[in-house]
Amino acid sequence: MTAVITFEEQRPRLFGLAYRMLGSAQDAEDAVQDAWLRWAGAVHAQIESPAAWLTTALTRLCLTRLTSARARRETYVGPWLPEPILTTDPAVGPAESAAQRESVSVALLVTLERLTPVERAVYVLREAFGYSHAEVAAILEVTEANSRQLHTRARRHVAAEPPAPVETDAAAWGALVQRFLGAAREGDIQELETLLAADAAAWSDGGGKVSAARRPVHGRSEVARFLAGILGRFASDVTGTVAEVNGSPAVLGRRAGVVMSVVVVERTGEQVTGLRFVMNPEKLEFLDRQLSRFGEPSGHTS
Repeated sequence: MTAVITFEEQRPRLFGLAYRMLGSAQDAEDAVQDAWLRWAGAVHAQIESPAAWLTTALTRLCLTRLTSARARRETYVGPWLPEPILTTDPAVGPAESAAQRESVSVALLVTLERLTPVERAVYVLREAFGYSHAEVAAILEVTEANSRQLHTRARRHVAAEPPAPVETDAAAWGALVQRFLGAAREGDIQELETLLAADAAAWSDGGGKVSAARRPVHGRSEVARFLAGILGRFASDVTGTVAEVNGSPAVLGRRAGVVMSVVVVERTGEQVTGLRFVMNPEKLEFLDRQLSRFGEPSGHTS
């Protein structure tokens, strides 16, 4: 019983680590379950720190999963985006500090896809969980010097494509999004162009499961026309609600209570700089289960 209690106490933190490593909630759940199986078979009397032991076991499991995940994503249909999660759910691990919230943002998780698995591990362990280089080196079985080099390379990659800052002003964000959605529903291209930054971009992740743009859309005019088309087509039977997704407010698009899409809206000041549409139904299953636990209607079935 003690072993079970210890693991359950660690589960949210472990899920948070696995999710940041993998960008997939379902894969993170599987990795945590594999860590549980290893923990259940371990000799606990020989383990000085359960938290350290579990972190090491889980990180190494995630490194193995990342290798195969990268191969799958090379053949993914259209842009790949991480599975959205409700970060108000305590079961998904820490998101209290600014660093923890940024490390779970959709934009950063996309950027982390460009790192090698071991660079990603070092970055997540250092930036999101505050592990020292000595601790990271022990987890990954590298030298401290190597850990520092990997961390430097990872930070350089992230700095080269800095993600949008995590949204903190929900009221200002909400006002901008309401105005933006209204213009899109009305097909008001001129208003949309006013609200969009010159270098705005939109990504749509349908994964070949639903109709979605298979290439990113770049530029103010192109994004405005894309949005007017997509939202104008679905505005009559899709409603939007706001939820905290990956550390920032996002719009959940629902049809008859079913979550059909999650839209992360990135802004700088009064202009929208990026829109990330997650529409692949397989990627909405985890979030749908979260909504069900919070008493909201579930629309997806396994």
